Amino acid sequence: MSAEHGLVGPEDWLEPYERYLPDTSQDHRLAWGERVAEQLERAVGPLDALVLDVHAGAAYVESVERAVGRRGAQVVDQLKGLSFGRRLSWYLAHAARSGLTVPDVLAALQDRGSARTLDDVMASQGVGLRAPGLYSWWVDEAGASDLARGLGHPVAPGLIYAGLAGATRTGGSVSSNTLWGRIATMHLGKKHEFSTLRRSLGSVLSEASRQDAIDERQLTAWMHAHLCVVLVPVTDPGTLDQLETAVLTELDPPLNLAKVGKTPLRQELSRLRKKYASA
Repeated sequence: MSAEHGLVGPEDWLEPYERYLPDTSQDHRLAWGERVAEQLERAVGPLDALVLDVHAGAAYVESVERAVGRRGAQVVDQLKGLSFGRRLSWYLAHAARSGLTVPDVLAALQDRGSARTLDDVMASQGVGLRAPGLYSWWVDEAGASDLARGLGHPVAPGLIYAGLAGATRTGGSVSSNTLWGRIATMHLGKKHEFSTLRRSLGSVLSEASRQDAIDERQLTAWMHAHLCVVLVPVTDPGTLDQLETAVLTELDPPLNLAKVGKTPLRQELSRLRKKYASA
């Protein structure tokens, strides 16, 4: 996007110009956003249901978001709030991951040193996480003991669950879900119905403490106290489902139920989910 020309192609050559969008009036920005949206419609067709990954300063993102939002599109600003230097660092890391192979993903998900506390993830407000990707959840020794007590089977400290966010849906439609959305609003949300992991943990911990139902507030506090998560952005959402299948086959996390073999622990987990979460 160009403050002078609106939407431009990646191969277009432009004469130097002095216009800088943040220095313009609010009315000019609104008109500029409409211009970009119209140019984008001419270039790619109707914008309805499209997810646009915008990399630009706040003035550009906000101006475009208003215009395309009225046309049914959603804007994703993965780097919102990052300084220029941190943006460059993100691009370097992201470029290195653009062609991730299964061994790359496995190595990243098993890197306990890169795991983030849930307090740290929430404090980020999604900076760098508003993208599709894979994640692995890790439990500490005390948390593993709680899970083992509820399941009646040994649970070792370490990696207990893995999953994805934002995979292309069956039929080819684009998902608007991101790592940030999955972690912040689903896994750490207030309703276990919206999260497979939350449903499983809540059921097991309810059994361990002999509660009649899942206590959402206690569950969230327990997760913050005993869990951390590794987050791996992936540029191509079309590869995520296959990557997840390969990852789960190799890692075999104990609390995953799909794409893995049946074990006595998983059979008990399924029973507890029916008992406490009706799922």
